[in-house]
Amino acid sequence: MQPSHASTTSQATTASTPSGALSHLKVLDLSRVLAGPWCTQMLADLGADVVKVERPGVGDDTRHWGPPFLKDGEGQDTAHATYFTACNRNKRSITIDMAQDQGQALIRKMALESDILVENFKVGGLAQYGLDYASLQALNPRLIYCSVTGFGQYGPYAQRAGYDLMIQAMSGMMSITGRPDDVPGGGPQRVGVALTDLFTGVYACSAILAAVEVRNRTGQGQHIDMALLDVGMAILANQAAGLLNTGKVPQRQGNSHPSLAPYQDFPTADGAMLLAIGNDGQFARFCEAAGQPQWATDPLYASNSLRVKNREALIEAMQAVTRTRSTAQWITLLEDKAVPCGPINDMGQAFADAQVQARGLVVNQPLAPAGIAQTAIQSIATVASPLRLSATPPVLHRAPPVLGEHTDEVLQGLGLQASEIAALRAQGVV
Repeated sequence: MQPSHASTTSQATTASTPSGALSHLKVLDLSRVLAGPWCTQMLADLGADVVKVERPGVGDDTRHWGPPFLKDGEGQDTAHATYFTACNRNKRSITIDMAQDQGQALIRKMALESDILVENFKVGGLAQYGLDYASLQALNPRLIYCSVTGFGQYGPYAQRAGYDLMIQAMSGMMSITGRPDDVPGGGPQRVGVALTDLFTGVYACSAILAAVEVRNRTGQGQHIDMALLDVGMAILANQAAGLLNTGKVPQRQGNSHPSLAPYQDFPTADGAMLLAIGNDGQFARFCEAAGQPQWATDPLYASNSLRVKNREALIEAMQAVTRTRSTAQWITLLEDKAVPCGPINDMGQAFADAQVQARGLVVNQPLAPAGIAQTAIQSIATVASPLRLSATPPVLHRAPPVLGEHTDEVLQGLGLQASEIAALRAQGVV
């Protein structure tokens, strides 16, 4: 039987919830918005105990980035943006005013008991509170401290704020995304999600896990310097390799591929489909199925390099043929011939897809009673973790938390008494 997130959802509310791969690790999350929270959600999905520190009364910026907003039990909008739910599952939320000495002391106490700290303040921003790497490393030499910034800890832009859209523009990503300037709708485009932020979160998680392995050998933590710009340049991948080794600057070319043909969208009788033909065998099988076997041996199209060189004529000829069948007919025709072909779905269609449903890629988590009391929201849906470990799969402990939902619980875990917590709350520290 294949593991599924659907079954994990039901386990999340039982006492038999399995331990995740990282259940031995404690993470102090001082990050907000997307890159840092994406990283810490990955750690949390793998079982780490992640405590998210937020500003009292305000919280993470993305709690307010709506519409869209979560719905209450009657289908009405609440004040809680859906954006926050995308990257804060499985965490505990505590509110602390780090501008106050007592707030800083609480965070230092939490850092003493933590394995990992993730923050995305501006360079040097936490030093004024005594919460920078040097200060906390002196207290806890085993601490792995990951800083996420726009441009890194050094360099001429180090003090600048960095945002995903800015990095997509500066890195060249937008210069290769979209249609060419000389066609309708041409011009640079951003990717439809904050791709650089998301990849930075994934890279940060990888670096943290590498640092955990080093600590297992040496007993020492270290500082991880993650920069959105660095990641934005890294994920240019094959496009960057082409530039660096040929000197030729890649250009926008819509949905076609710079190194493969045919590898793009094609019109059909009722819409469009996607063909991703990556080798000569696939092309030959497509040609046979399409009733055009001569294309596979044509001197202009017999190899991928030739097809790329003569792309314009090939695509025009193929488009005339692809319009003769519906998208579903093409998929049915090509499926058993190992020719990559698929629909171009909207997200509603994607989540309704049989394979997506079979993989359990949507999870619904009920809010704890305290959370429901504050929001009137019964449950929250998120996209399941794509990490599938056979022995220690991701587990679902908690829905994305309400602001400060676990403040008392976390402080009690630090040894504070109810009277001390009440005093801190009266002073606005928590």
